[in-house]
Amino acid sequence: MTNEYLKTDIPSLNSLREATAKKGPPFRVGIVIGPGYFPLDMVGVQAVLGTLPGAEIYLVWKSREPVEGFRGFWTLPTVTFSDCPDLDVIAVPMMPPELQTDREVVDFVATRGKKARYLIGVCNGVLTLGAAGFLRGKRATISHNSHSILPLYGVTEVVTSGVVADGNVFTAGPSVGSFEAALLVAEQAFGRQVAELSEFIVEYDPHPPFGTGTAAGAGPATVGKFEGMMADMISRYRAEALKFAAANA
Repeated sequence: MTNEYLKTDIPSLNSLREATAKKGPPFRVGIVIGPGYFPLDMVGVQAVLGTLPGAEIYLVWKSREPVEGFRGFWTLPTVTFSDCPDLDVIAVPMMPPELQTDREVVDFVATRGKKARYLIGVCNGVLTLGAAGFLRGKRATISHNSHSILPLYGVTEVVTSGVVADGNVFTAGPSVGSFEAALLVAEQAFGRQVAELSEFIVEYDPHPPFGTGTAAGAGPATVGKFEGMMADMISRYRAEALKFAAANA
């Protein structure tokens, strides 16, 4: 199985690709996408792990038809669930609750995740890892609005910030969490020196201009407005999680 991305014949990209090439097995990263997925939750995974030796990035969905990331970010899947090769990493960004427990999505993550070396969940993509059975007995984190949902998937300790590594499962909040989780995977897979180089290649060094990227920094008014915006979606995530908990009681 060859990732078509690797066939792109542009000299400057070819030289960069050669700089990260290595002999031996490829390092295959599968990012699950679908209609309504949140692009920034996967970009950090793609950017960081794409710098690693032998990296192959697969954007995985049910078909090869374009899907719209939220919003207006049209994305072409590079491989389907059925055609995807075995993966070293499976990463799941936030997707709508209708897809979070979609049977095909969950079956793919559950089946391939058992063989993968590392699992990454970003924002509410963490809930898909839960639906696939990978959060039982784990410490985990997720986006601000979904902390209370995690125990329904068997999480024993909910962490409210940062990135959590528990065994081979890496969970993170939204957006920049995708970079941080990917950097920790890079360290485990290739060592600290390679991970530090990856961090410098993407110049990961956030400087939030307003300091409102956390609930503590945002303050009650902003947090309340955001929670109101997300209320319907979070209730749907919770409903799916309750179905899962009842079915696995």
